[in-house]
Amino acid sequence: MSFFKKLKEKISSQTTEVTDKFKSGLEKTRESVVGKMNELVYRYRKVDEEFFEELEEILISADVGVHTVMNLIDELKDEVRLRNIKDTSDIQPVISEKLAELLEKEDDDPSLQFSDNGLTVILVVGVNGVGKTTTIGKLSNHLKKQGKSVLLAAGDTFRAGAIDQLEVWGERVGVDVIKQQEGSDPAAVVFDAVQAAKSRAVDVLICDTAGRLQNKVNLMNELAKVKRVIEREVPGAPHEVLLVLDATTGQNALSQAKTFGQSTDVSGIVLTKLDGTAKGGIVIAIRNELDIPVKFVGLGEQVDDLQPFDANQFVYGLFKDALEEENSNQSS
Repeated sequence: MSFFKKLKEKISSQTTEVTDKFKSGLEKTRESVVGKMNELVYRYRKVDEEFFEELEEILISADVGVHTVMNLIDELKDEVRLRNIKDTSDIQPVISEKLAELLEKEDDDPSLQFSDNGLTVILVVGVNGVGKTTTIGKLSNHLKKQGKSVLLAAGDTFRAGAIDQLEVWGERVGVDVIKQQEGSDPAAVVFDAVQAAKSRAVDVLICDTAGRLQNKVNLMNELAKVKRVIEREVPGAPHEVLLVLDATTGQNALSQAKTFGQSTDVSGIVLTKLDGTAKGGIVIAIRNELDIPVKFVGLGEQVDDLQPFDANQFVYGLFKDALEEENSNQSS
């Protein structure tokens, strides 16, 4: 059975809506990366060193990451030798297969972790401008659809308009927001929110946080303080520390992930604006170079366009043209 056929079988149990979101959300990356790969295959009739050098450039330009690309190229060369592949037209399924292996780490759990008993607390971190507040709004909507009650904590008290923006999202998705005045102590806001969440017996409390530049030591100290308050008031919490990254920033997003990961025990990545970039390869770099699972990806502007990350859907969305071409060849 071909790799593409196996891939289609893996996603067949999921809704067409989810598949369509990944296909449309990855359109720019697909056109850039896979389009260039197709041109490469067309120009080269045999798999040789020059072919691999150009493939390497294509993957690096898609922000797959130099370290990841070097390893991937080495693995591809081994597979070409093992399978005795001579023609470049036979290598694309192998590339797809290797990318899928990079994305599917056996020890990664892309699902959200919830408390076994009582309140679940999710801490959301990230620099300004990555779509943190929007992510919180969309995540609230996602959890409400699962039948969970949600409360928000307006812990980003430093950025002008951040509290108002969170309140707008709260009204939009029907979720209350616990807040104080702009400039208040974020830890105090989170403390109040935890008490409110307990008294109202809500299922999930999502805490917004400040997002000044990631190299500001005082920001990391502030986040650590907020985390200590949560740990003290809810033993075992926070159950998730989600780092929001902007996919359009490419390797800078990887740098942010490393910095936050060292300071805040990040448990998962939310990669926003994936639909707005041709460099969606950053997902592969993050999954391969950091020991942090990608839990959600932003695939559009609508409230339900924040999707749980699915490695199979991602690869399918990237290589849908090749898969559809294979289906067409089989049916003709």
